Amino acid sequence: MMNLAILASGNGTNFEAIAQAVKKGYIKANLKILIVDKEKALARKRAKKMGVKDIFINPKEFTAGADYNKELVVVLKREKIDLVILAGYMRILTPYFIKSFKDKIINVHPALLPAFKGTNSIERAFCYGVKLTGVTIHFVDNKVDHGPIIIQEAIKITKTMSLNTLEKKVHQMEHKLYPFAIKLFVEKKIKKHGRNVKLV
Repeated sequence: MMNLAILASGNGTNFEAIAQAVKKGYIKANLKILIVDKEKALARKRAKKMGVKDIFINPKEFTAGADYNKELVVVLKREKIDLVILAGYMRILTPYFIKSFKDKIINVHPALLPAFKGTNSIERAFCYGVKLTGVTIHFVDNKVDHGPIIIQEAIKITKTMSLNTLEKKVHQMEHKLYPFAIKLFVEKKIKKHGRNVKLV
């Protein structure tokens, strides 16, 4: 059975959705650990409630981001992690980290990549006036929101829709699509050739 780790920085709603999917047997894997970079991240409370081991690794204890990433790798290797899941993790991963878990790091993005990379994607898509936005699950590479796309799902933005309503719809879709993508990975139903990802 595969071992999963989740990296988070904040509220942890995606963490909880994934943890629930594991608990219910939808994802047949071991959720071994949650790692946070903020001591008071709400994700930790969710982890404790669900009986998932959590660790706070303080970036301020390291003189450089590279050293912090090396410590993350040490912890993840010690836990024998097969898949690293980013869930609202707000730190840039170094090339060393990405090489250490090549094709074994995935992320969720609240827009249809390659559009609206970076932060505040839902609001930027809404203000830009696009008719469709959505959610992307992708592999992580050395560029921000750039790795090969595993799966996407679109949301239609209607004339009467508010930003708040759109945000709720995007988050609801994340909580459904992210566990599904992880399930596909665990069941070895994702085949990647360069940027081309096929689901089998």
